[in-house]
Amino acid sequence: MQYSGRLAWPLTSIIILISVVTVLVTSYVHNPWPSDVNTMAQNSSETAKLVGGHTPGYPVIKTGGDVLDPITVPGNSKNAVVDPEEYLRDFNYGHVTTYPNGTSLREFTLIASDSEIKEISPGVFYNVWTFNGTIPGPTIRATEGDKIKINFINNGSKPHSLHTHGIHSAGMDGVFEMIGPKGKFTYEFTAEPYGVFPYHCHMTPLEEHITHGLYGVMIIDPKIQRPVADEMVMVMNGYDTDFDTENNFYTVNGIPYYYMYKPIEINKDEMVRVYLVNMLEFDPINNFHLHANMFNYYPSGTSKIPVELNDIVTMSQGERGILEFKYKYPGDYMFHAHKTEFAEKGWMGLFRVLDNDTDSSRSNVNSHLMHESMQHSTSSSASSSSPYFEINSTNSTYSPNPQVNSTSVKVEPSKNNTIDGTDENSTLSQVITSDYNSNRDYKGSNTNSNLQTISPISNKTN
Repeated sequence: MQYSGRLAWPLTSIIILISVVTVLVTSYVHNPWPSDVNTMAQNSSETAKLVGGHTPGYPVIKTGGDVLDPITVPGNSKNAVVDPEEYLRDFNYGHVTTYPNGTSLREFTLIASDSEIKEISPGVFYNVWTFNGTIPGPTIRATEGDKIKINFINNGSKPHSLHTHGIHSAGMDGVFEMIGPKGKFTYEFTAEPYGVFPYHCHMTPLEEHITHGLYGVMIIDPKIQRPVADEMVMVMNGYDTDFDTENNFYTVNGIPYYYMYKPIEINKDEMVRVYLVNMLEFDPINNFHLHANMFNYYPSGTSKIPVELNDIVTMSQGERGILEFKYKYPGDYMFHAHKTEFAEKGWMGLFRVLDNDTDSSRSNVNSHLMHESMQHSTSSSASSSSPYFEINSTNSTYSPNPQVNSTSVKVEPSKNNTIDGTDENSTLSQVITSDYNSNRDYKGSNTNSNLQTISPISNKTN
């Protein structure tokens, strides 16, 4: 009897719980939640928006809340971290002079900053650390054997440096030379070997400097040029916007989904050459998958013989390579990370293959760019408008032979480290920052490549 009493309460509780659940389920089946009940938050917009549709196989849904969708809600920002359309084919050959022995000297200026807030996706703002104001930084280009001189200015609030991959002396490695705020350093080395290389800040904590955006690409062409192709640079990266060491956005060339919204136009049966670099932080690997085609792959671009024919390549951080391919059929073809999470968080795009027989616009553009490259070593300024980010952009230069340069003159080697911000021959030097006006010259206290303090001087150069 005592044992039966102890079981009574648990059994009664179970029976009551089952009865309540049964009543609730029956009630919902026969009286579903009314469709006209407003479940949106107070003061939220009552206009339902369509979201999705940029990824095949995913439904288009309606929402009444705020939408941060870079495809169906185009941005209208002049504060974007980069214009991916401009960056794609923009190669900077620097200010070129020639030594008496015929060797080319290419001079660049890179300005590091770490205090800007820019838009990395429509409605998403982030503290970006940049070289010359963009993520990725400018694409530096030279030919094997050229002398490269990079005037580095730290316009940030933290120590920074410039580390270039390739072959150079220890003093030019950018590891031990901590460049303090408002300091400068001149990096000088011979461009070797040919290939594609990343450059980035090498100050600790390194992952902080990389994930915030202090990196870019350097291309060194072989002396015997590669075959003419439609060339482009793609940098794979990510953004950790909530600082938990996990990326929230993944991109190619800085803006999630950009090339889904604005496909990259290429020509049918025309060689395409992609300089691909992985600068993704926190994730151990990244990859590139090309739809409906195969590419020849050249790891690091240091050989002219491909190692494989494939449609996917996987890279760890800092790895890079050259992809070459042609499309046989016109149409839209996807390229994306073959890591589903990365693709669904922004790392995907489209190639739009044009039929040369019916649409010669892209072919004409290439011919024009090739002609322009024979006349000028750097990009010419022009105003264009992107429907995604309305930015005053610069016409990109497509050059199969960067050594052709009408502005090159023979000069004696100069030890003057003056940085000329008004130089019209170098787009890298035309950077306006909050503390340094590009109308001025800056020079340090001596002529060697040591850490120096920058002080504004008059518009006269030595």
